[in-house]
Amino acid sequence: MQINRYIYSFSYDNAESELCKLESRYIFNKEEKNKLLFSDIKAEPSSSAFVKKRLDIISFSEDYSTLINEIKKESICIEGFKVEYLVLDGDTTEYAERLKKLKDIGYSIEGIPDYYSPTITYALCYYEDIWYFGILVKNNFAWHKHKQKPCSYSNSISISIAKALINIAAKTDKEKKLLDACCGVGTIMLEACFAGNNIEGCDINWKICKNARENLSHFNYTANIYHSDIKDINKRYEAAIIDLPYNLFSSATDNDILHIIESTAEITDRLVIVSTSDITTLISNTGFRISDYCSVSKRGKTNFARKIWVCEKNG
Repeated sequence: MQINRYIYSFSYDNAESELCKLESRYIFNKEEKNKLLFSDIKAEPSSSAFVKKRLDIISFSEDYSTLINEIKKESICIEGFKVEYLVLDGDTTEYAERLKKLKDIGYSIEGIPDYYSPTITYALCYYEDIWYFGILVKNNFAWHKHKQKPCSYSNSISISIAKALINIAAKTDKEKKLLDACCGVGTIMLEACFAGNNIEGCDINWKICKNARENLSHFNYTANIYHSDIKDINKRYEAAIIDLPYNLFSSATDNDILHIIESTAEITDRLVIVSTSDITTLISNTGFRISDYCSVSKRGKTNFARKIWVCEKNG
């Protein structure tokens, strides 16, 4: 039987559903379904705002007794372990039965458990007639600390969007050279630095650049931030993220928007653009094509949505 090595569980609200699926396509090459995904690709849960847990599969079987025997054959010997039961979509196992099965697992492992500060967490789950056992890795949500950055904007994108943009741009490759072309106070750059991505930023506003540097320094991150018009950047990048300034739309300066997109298009073959209006015509004028897209509405504001455009160079 062909089996994937990892099981991922997701958490998101309706407003973020499209974004989660878009991010999933670029991390795992397929969409999550019912907040669940099986994959051979190993991804760090904390690099995403939506991946809640990852189960690294050790053993699996359609027969529960066989699974227990397989676990015993592993001869796991470790102090301070914990075992959890993951309830996946379609699992109707009663709570009392779950507890019983967790005891079975615990007795199959050599060592004293620690339920409060485990050195390692194992998990058992049941999905589509197969029992799975493995090591559980959780999103530690340490990135929530970025909400307390020294400098912020009221209209900045959310951390969830920022993290997704990085994953969409990098496609799991931490070595890819990324550019945040309108970096603002560094919301996107903070998430890239946290996840270990290779990123630089630029902004035309010197005060904003100063704020971005202050935010990165506050969390002990290091990345180049250039006070520059994007047209004056002469490096090349494997992908660029453009979170278009919203005041440009209110004053209807399409030329300014086109300038940012065209200038960035000169130094990369791949763009991930965030806008608050339809910019399909502007993108087509730059020699790029839209390869993917999603819309993210703001919680409580049904009339406001950010649009995310994934663009590749024609030819």
